[in-house]
Amino acid sequence: MIPLPTIDACLKCNICTAACPVAAVSDAFPGPKAVGPQAQRFRHPRLQLSERSIALCSGCGVCSRVCPHGVAVADVNIVAKAHYAQQSGVPLRDHIISRPATLARLARPLAGLANLSLRLRPIRQTMELLLGVASEAPLPPFAPRTLRRQLADRCVIADRIPRLPADTIAYFHGCSSQHYEPHIGIMTVHLLEQLGFNVVLPPQTCCGLPLQSNGLLDAARRYARKNAGSLAPVIEAGIPIVGTSTSCTLALKHDYRSILDLRSETFDALAESTFDLFEFLLWRASDRLPRLECQALSARALYHPPCQLRLHGVGTPALEVLQHIPGLEILVSEHECCGVAGTYGLKRERYDTARQVGSPLFQQAQSAEVDFLITDSETCRWWLNAHTGLPAYHPVEVIAMAIGLQVPCPTRNAP
Repeated sequence: MIPLPTIDACLKCNICTAACPVAAVSDAFPGPKAVGPQAQRFRHPRLQLSERSIALCSGCGVCSRVCPHGVAVADVNIVAKAHYAQQSGVPLRDHIISRPATLARLARPLAGLANLSLRLRPIRQTMELLLGVASEAPLPPFAPRTLRRQLADRCVIADRIPRLPADTIAYFHGCSSQHYEPHIGIMTVHLLEQLGFNVVLPPQTCCGLPLQSNGLLDAARRYARKNAGSLAPVIEAGIPIVGTSTSCTLALKHDYRSILDLRSETFDALAESTFDLFEFLLWRASDRLPRLECQALSARALYHPPCQLRLHGVGTPALEVLQHIPGLEILVSEHECCGVAGTYGLKRERYDTARQVGSPLFQQAQSAEVDFLITDSETCRWWLNAHTGLPAYHPVEVIAMAIGLQVPCPTRNAP
């Protein structure tokens, strides 16, 4: 097991349990303290885990954020959950849904047919019966062309990186913008160019977070090492790495070292060089933001800062930037978690729990009479769109609206 020294600081105050969104809706889950720091004291690498309740943890990270003693409760739980998954056996479904890039590559030659199939209820019911993928859970459509193919002139190889001009930014697009929502990547490049940056797409692979969340830590480490090697020339050249998937950037910043236990100067440098897009814009490029010349956007929106963004510890930089758009009225989510937690809500046995966790947020969105929703996480957007019927945008899409770029209405694979 990965050493987790912070558990000794746990005083069993149960603040984490009081804040846990899963414990609030499921009596079967005793809470993050009970399955995490408390149980960890009795675990041993050579002992079989018997507590099945650890599998109910969604990994949202609320417990770590609220702990007054600095215990890495979520990290403890994620590692223990992975240990239990390996001992009990990782289902075929979890192997499949934890590889979104592989799925997209397989589906791309027949993307139109694949997307149509995922909208057919008999197909989804068959998937639930055979694989355990909840038939009601939203799945994103496959893009017929990848982001890298559409922006081939932006793709760089390692030996060209040191010769790039000043003010260059490396875009870590992740699986979502590469394979499912390339328009977000295109808008991000356009936005950064308007601010005077040169944008490149360095070699990269999946961040590995879906593998980590499904207990496949060794596979996640392979992805992490590959990314660290591919991005090393970018870091050595002093080029910042910016991402639009807040879960991807959290993996590069935190999970590689704290959960996957990959500790070296390379991973430290990767973490220090990585930024969420709006974190970078607000703290490193705020003097350039007036160049955007945002036009009035007469709309009312609800902004939900996702769990992964909150774990960055940078506040809500996207909200601070969006508030400068004239005419845009933004309400802020009153709830911690939308419920989906990456692939957690896709699972047949977890879907109802995930939906109950998100229910208060769905109700707020519908009662607030907003025109659309805004959130930084792709899985949160797909989940919220499916359960509220409202368009759900990434913050960069809203900026694009304000500066006159064409923004397609989000389309999701409804069950």
